[in-house]
Amino acid sequence: MPVVVLVGTQWGDEGKGKITDVLAARADVVARYQGGNNAGHTVVVGDTEYKLHLVPSGILYEDKVCVIGNGVVIDPQVLCQEIQYLRDGGINTSNLHISDKAHLIMPYHRALDQLEEESRSQRIGTTGRGIGPAYVDKYQRVGIRVNDLRSRESLAEALDKVLPDKNRILQKIYNHPGFEKDEILDEYLGYAEQIVPLMTDTSLLIDEARQKGQNILCEGAQGTLLDIDHGTYPFVTSSNPTAGGAAAGLGMGPNRIDQVVGVVKAYCTRVGEGPFPTELMDETGNLIRERGREYGTTTGRPRRCGWFDAVMLRYSVRVNGLTGLALTLLDVLDVLDTVKVCTAYEYKGERLEHFPTDTAVLRECRPIYTELPGWKQDLSGIKSFHELPKKAREYLAFLSEQVGCPIQIVSVGPRRDQTMLVNSVF
Repeated sequence: MPVVVLVGTQWGDEGKGKITDVLAARADVVARYQGGNNAGHTVVVGDTEYKLHLVPSGILYEDKVCVIGNGVVIDPQVLCQEIQYLRDGGINTSNLHISDKAHLIMPYHRALDQLEEESRSQRIGTTGRGIGPAYVDKYQRVGIRVNDLRSRESLAEALDKVLPDKNRILQKIYNHPGFEKDEILDEYLGYAEQIVPLMTDTSLLIDEARQKGQNILCEGAQGTLLDIDHGTYPFVTSSNPTAGGAAAGLGMGPNRIDQVVGVVKAYCTRVGEGPFPTELMDETGNLIRERGREYGTTTGRPRRCGWFDAVMLRYSVRVNGLTGLALTLLDVLDVLDTVKVCTAYEYKGERLEHFPTDTAVLRECRPIYTELPGWKQDLSGIKSFHELPKKAREYLAFLSEQVGCPIQIVSVGPRRDQTMLVNSVF
């Protein structure tokens, strides 16, 4: 009865959507456990590219049960648009189930997110989609949940508890006109027509599947270094993308988890503000960006690029309890004469081999590199791990040794058939 949690091990954008799609072929249930539409997954099936933000990648398989868990914050407009986008592409969405406990992103959340970011002296780099303010309301116990969409009366009652306060903040602090209750009711009850029929107790659904011996794949958004507790605070997201978030975000005991697979790029990227020790501000960084198509699925923003950071990955292995790695985008490095791996940091003359918890310290860390020879060969058509050139295999072996975790999956392109399963996950 394997339950596998799939997490990002860097700053997000590691290719989790593609790996989720590959592993979903062997899963019965695919469940998203946190985040919102600030995340984006790109999955390529044949010649068709799908861009998903809320719906689990398993939706591209008609026989998979797909779950949006209670830990996710849902913008119902985006969700309904995504469902329609999939239906227009011939994808069946009747197998999608949404937790009745998931919180909704409201119009005032988006407005506050953007206005607060604009007013900060130090920008966080939020996407402005209302994710943070929605989580704030959740923990202040004034959030509006999916089950509040059941009727006009239940939604009106929930709005009465929070909308007057939100309008006062918007009007008095930001000179924003605020929002009309009836307009929100009309808009959101329109979304309810699509969402309420998909609403269920997803914790029970997942547990029943587990008891039947079905394979369950738990899908996180963003990455470990964006975790609200374990990331490079304050330049983080508002939830727990780490493996521990799967238990809370799906209503599942942590002892139910059998494996934790970390998705990691063959190099590093980051979007937005915050320290990035191995960042390359040169032609090599630009080359990696263009070869890796490193532009945000959600925002379109160019990603900052740099060398693989083994110090950071050791940290991700520890805080997630990783049992294996899925390494993506190895082919991006095909043209390089040499590749570098950061194996330690230098901080004020001291060698650091463990990731610092103080963001101010991390900002002043300088990478200590080990340089390895490149393989100078196109990997995109290789189907078997043993067919990889020796220098590519040596690079992978070095990474695995440095971070203390075996590599289970290697990806050399965006398509499903450009994936090598070194060891079985399910």
